[in-house]
Amino acid sequence: MRLLGFYFDSEMFTRKLLNKATLLDVPSTKSRVSSFVQLNAWFCMNCKVMLSSVFRCLRTYPVAGQRSMSQSSLVGKVAIVTASTDGIGLAAAQALGKRGAHVVVSSRRQPNVDKAVALLQSQSIRVTGTTCNVGNGEDREKLVQMTLDQCGGIDILVSNAAVNPFLGNIMDSTEDVWDKILSINVKSAFLMTKLVVPHMEKRGGGNVVFVSSVAGYQPMQALGPYSVSKTALLGLTRALAPELAHSNIRVNCVAPGIIKTRFSSVLWRNEEIIDEFKKQLSIKRIGEPEEIGGVIAFLCSEEASYITGETITVTGGIGCRL
Repeated sequence: MRLLGFYFDSEMFTRKLLNKATLLDVPSTKSRVSSFVQLNAWFCMNCKVMLSSVFRCLRTYPVAGQRSMSQSSLVGKVAIVTASTDGIGLAAAQALGKRGAHVVVSSRRQPNVDKAVALLQSQSIRVTGTTCNVGNGEDREKLVQMTLDQCGGIDILVSNAAVNPFLGNIMDSTEDVWDKILSINVKSAFLMTKLVVPHMEKRGGGNVVFVSSVAGYQPMQALGPYSVSKTALLGLTRALAPELAHSNIRVNCVAPGIIKTRFSSVLWRNEEIIDEFKKQLSIKRIGEPEEIGGVIAFLCSEEASYITGETITVTGGIGCRL
């Protein structure tokens, strides 16, 4: 038997018990056997106590390589995740919820909200849902107020909402395209942060995570304005982090590569594009939403308590540098 890396030889222990019984000042073999039986019973009883203590210790102090859910527990936390009824947003809500957070999901369409809420509830996740267009100031305020009314506070903001109404050469993009992309992808991310920060401060701190993109590091030719907006989020992360650190609020960013979502389907469903893209990857496949959701949940946990102002690239191995 092996406990905590040490082998326990029960046969050897039994021999020692027998020797101990033999060495006892017992006048007869019958009495000696009786003493051995008593010692063996004592051994069995203490083995049960020892095993119980070992398992209790393992639950409290995990050995190397064993994951401790308590270390990443978000029980009692309230998390707003924008654009969270599918793709990366939904995966983030699932990851946060599975760690104990009460998640607030939102989308522009009520049927999408209802579907996401039902899915998360089926996974025993505490969830509240509402419609919200983050480009609309009234909708942003309604989302925050509903969260306060129904959940009692705000600890986490995952800013995931983004649009891309344009594909083509950047010189062909119009003012309307730029206004829409920058309004949703950048300005709304900041304004949502501005709304929730006072409520995080009331709870002693919190976490903000922006969802950028590998395109923020390496602009994609057909996605010029979108790429610029994602680069802006890298800068917003660095600008906010030192200012909000005084309020015990950490600000970080995740930059996914091509992930298998509806939003990026125009890329991963094109075999020519994806084959060319895979040549840059160390891991020769596209990513899954859950692989981003887990990183987001990590950044919101105490395990990441010394990380702020950083962007984690989750790209399958693309070198990302500005």
